[in-house]
Amino acid sequence: MILKKIIAKNKYIFLCAFFLVLLNSCNTTKYVPEGDLLYTGGSVKVKDSLVSKKERKALRKEMEELLRPKPNKNFLGLRPKLFFYNLVSEPKKNKGFKYWVKYKLGEPPVLFSKVSLDYNADVLRNYSENNGYFKTKVEADSTRKARKASAEYIVRPGKPYIIKSVVFPKDSTELSKAIQRMQKRSLLKTGNPYSLETIKLERERIDTRLKEKGFYYFSANNLLIQVDSTVGKNEVDLILKIKEETSKSAQQIYRINNIVIYPNYTLNDTVNINETKVKSYKDFTIIDKQNTFDPRVFDRTLYFDKNDIYNRTNHNLSLNRLVNLGTFKFVKNSFKVADTTGNYLDAYYYLTPLPKKSIRVEVLGKTNSANYTGTELNINWSNRNTFKGAELLSLSAFGGLEFQMSGQNNGFNVYRVGGEASLIWPRFIAPIKLKSSSGFVPKTKALLSYEFQQRDKLYSLNTFKGSYGFIWKENIRKEHELKVSEITYASPMHVTALYESQANANPTLAKVIEKQLIFGPTYSYTYTNTMKTRLKSTIYFRGDVDLAGTVAGLITGADAKKEAPKEFLDVPFSQFIKLQTEFRHYYKLNRSSEIASRVIVGGVFAYGNSTTIPFIKQFFIGGTNSIRAFRARSIGPGSSLPNTNTEFLPDQSGDFKLEFNTEYRSKIYGVVNGAVFLDAGNIWLINDANNAKNLSKKFLDEIAVGAGVGLRFDFSFLILRTDFAVPLRLPYGNSSDRWVMDKINLKSGVFNLAIGYPF
Repeated sequence: MILKKIIAKNKYIFLCAFFLVLLNSCNTTKYVPEGDLLYTGGSVKVKDSLVSKKERKALRKEMEELLRPKPNKNFLGLRPKLFFYNLVSEPKKNKGFKYWVKYKLGEPPVLFSKVSLDYNADVLRNYSENNGYFKTKVEADSTRKARKASAEYIVRPGKPYIIKSVVFPKDSTELSKAIQRMQKRSLLKTGNPYSLETIKLERERIDTRLKEKGFYYFSANNLLIQVDSTVGKNEVDLILKIKEETSKSAQQIYRINNIVIYPNYTLNDTVNINETKVKSYKDFTIIDKQNTFDPRVFDRTLYFDKNDIYNRTNHNLSLNRLVNLGTFKFVKNSFKVADTTGNYLDAYYYLTPLPKKSIRVEVLGKTNSANYTGTELNINWSNRNTFKGAELLSLSAFGGLEFQMSGQNNGFNVYRVGGEASLIWPRFIAPIKLKSSSGFVPKTKALLSYEFQQRDKLYSLNTFKGSYGFIWKENIRKEHELKVSEITYASPMHVTALYESQANANPTLAKVIEKQLIFGPTYSYTYTNTMKTRLKSTIYFRGDVDLAGTVAGLITGADAKKEAPKEFLDVPFSQFIKLQTEFRHYYKLNRSSEIASRVIVGGVFAYGNSTTIPFIKQFFIGGTNSIRAFRARSIGPGSSLPNTNTEFLPDQSGDFKLEFNTEYRSKIYGVVNGAVFLDAGNIWLINDANNAKNLSKKFLDEIAVGAGVGLRFDFSFLILRTDFAVPLRLPYGNSSDRWVMDKINLKSGVFNLAIGYPF
């Protein structure tokens, strides 16, 4: 009886233990042919007193990555893929459940007969010599146990060779002179260790720089770097030479002659400049039978002019801008020697347009900042060349249902329906002339939208928005967005008696159902290098500025503290300054794990025509993308106690926000990724009658803290996220009682279901 109780109480632990034993006891050599062995992997030992311990460790790590073949994947000492392969017999067809288990979940055993010790030894020796260890010796051996085998390699690299001198070409040809001028920034430095990889990079650097100087036909293969290892003990001289077989065209500087554009090119088209439908515009020859595009599109997009010296930067910028127009499906470019005297190139651009009009229907799963999860139907219609200037006209309609997945819900769902119209011009449209010299086309965007939102059992809200502004990129990392004016008009309706009864006692709730008119410029700046996947550490930064009602307030002399607020269309306009910054840092620990962190700081200040901030422009905290141990918008302001006496939990808003999040992310198996996270933060008001809600010197004592674990299922087209978090610290109550780690239990936790990563 006692044993039964113990088993019943700990049945999940026993099941897990049984499963582990099953995995471990599985015969991993079941499908290894007779006379062969299961290969369990190779190891490298670097032994040499002439090489530092740090260098030996780096060499060992790099060399072990070169060993082939790779053994079956190992997880916690087990080989799960091999387990699934051995679990079922050979399927008769290349489909079905057995095939999926054996070849999708599993993988066949890696056999020792496929391992060549001599081949791997040669690979290690070549790698070592390519990094300056010219006297490397490699020994290879194997260890066999039962029906398994492993390989061991001992590498003795010797002392590395150092660069003694670097000699550049010294003759008087135009090409040699151009290469000589590049010596200052050479990657080959006297005193550095010899490296074949660095030599290759130096050749590519010189080739890249020569392309900027007009040497269109030059190639890195035209450059020879000789190595002389007889100049001293463990020293080499590097001598750069232009190969004798280098063609004459590769040694000449070329200029641009004709620029020919085919805006409606298809693979079936023939190239003929003498066609009747030829249009000349400035330096361009445009062959457009259907007169599809305004020639000014290409004048604004292409960087080459006639007689310009060819350079690779303008070449790439032109192609990038053509692609960035969003109008062409394919962009192809070629240069041909011009049939004229002198060294000239004719530039040809073959452009295949996307379908001019398209319609797209999407059913999306989404999670918003208020922790509402739901489904949305979008219907989008677009015209990619509305006025023949590559403009993009988009019309969309949407409808959806959202509901909270964590905390209290009680049926207060949100129904949304609306539409949006936007027009994007691929240029700046402004009273003064503006120009962008980057590889990204600047854009001017005008937008109008309407949304009807029904918050079940509470109220309805009509929201109208309009904006006009510019979007431009300095480069792939830096983006600016300036909305010269953004107008928002919100009008509530159908307010229920339930909500009104609560709003009468809570000013925060009352603000939600006030008519709001907000207009003014906004600006945002974004910097990110997260696209550089090779970097160990990457960052993302976004800064936002919102200046509502600034000009109107100055013109009208509005001062809500001394007189009634000024109105426009019978609605007081809002006047405030809102600042917000968000900084993210991603640190890769290895290929399958990283630490991601985020800090958000924001403040909004009312003045002039306003004494309070519109609800939709305030800050909120908590929820699936914020502090996950607390229900969305339930934290704060300050140390104020949560209102639990209402039938619904009101959204808490603030004028100042501080938030910090960090999480460890790691791949577990297949599409399953795991995370351990910590969230902290709060919001505060600036000037409220209740001091507990206001920002003060004691703000750090009012920080809410939560932690948890989560699983993320990465299906490539969709990331489904499940997080479970518990509060570690409450922002309210007695200061000595705010840490609640001793009260942690499953009931105090919050389960979050969301789509995508929180940041």
